[in-house]
Amino acid sequence: MSWRTVVISSSAKLDYQMGYMVVRSAETTKILVDEIRSVMIESTAVSLSAALLAELVKNKVKVIFCDQKRNPSSELIPYYGSFDTSGKIRTQIAWNKDIKTAVWTEIVTEKIRKQKEHLVSMQKQEASLLGEYLNQIEFGDVTNREGHAAKVYFNALFGHEFTRSEDCNENAALNYGYSIILSAFTREVAANGYLTQLGLFHDNRANPFNLASDLMEPFRPLVDRIVLTMELKQFLHAEKMELVGVLSQQVIMNDRSEYVDNAIQIYCRSVFDALNDHDVSEIRFYRNMQK
Repeated sequence: MSWRTVVISSSAKLDYQMGYMVVRSAETTKILVDEIRSVMIESTAVSLSAALLAELVKNKVKVIFCDQKRNPSSELIPYYGSFDTSGKIRTQIAWNKDIKTAVWTEIVTEKIRKQKEHLVSMQKQEASLLGEYLNQIEFGDVTNREGHAAKVYFNALFGHEFTRSEDCNENAALNYGYSIILSAFTREVAANGYLTQLGLFHDNRANPFNLASDLMEPFRPLVDRIVLTMELKQFLHAEKMELVGVLSQQVIMNDRSEYVDNAIQIYCRSVFDALNDHDVSEIRFYRNMQK
């Protein structure tokens, strides 16, 4: 089972040799490709060989490229994530509105539930209001309880003056952490043979990751928990590495302890089963570890 997240943050040359990714910088390091879950190229002073990229794609390793500000800007996605991709895409296009709306309702309900649990753990009184929103959710969340819950939730965590559009270290950290989670979901969508562009609720023509954007919602509070523990007088390399670790956290999935990366795999497959079988009871959500 692959499990490593490799971050390349300085000038280096990367190539492939006999099953290993070779990183040549001040020192030369060899990492077994079979052990790599994802590679983040944080510096623009990095060169990679085509042979290495082909092997990473073959082994379904997620490769994320960052821009000059070291923020994730693009990623490597294989054309063919599954042997039966053509059939999966036909199936995806045929998902009807009722089942997509039913699955979205389950997802957004779980997101609010996770936000409420976070506020309870922080002993925030606003948790009771999110509990009321949970009881008010209608099919398809037509009354936008998700939006109301988000405003209450973020104000409870970061103060009443905080908005998600504000240019501040907290939002930079949240956005960076969410991009890490999003990349894990795009990998799973592609690996299962589906198109990331065709979402359940998200339907932005400019968003190539609509389906991943739908699926990731209940996992956002995992990032929120990390950001809330950070002092964030600055948001630089050390803070980013702390957020990269979100995929290595452990949660409970099917009554077992799983890394978040593995939990995302199990959850995505359960959502695809629910969509294909028209049965939302097949969706499996994670639970936080008891502390």
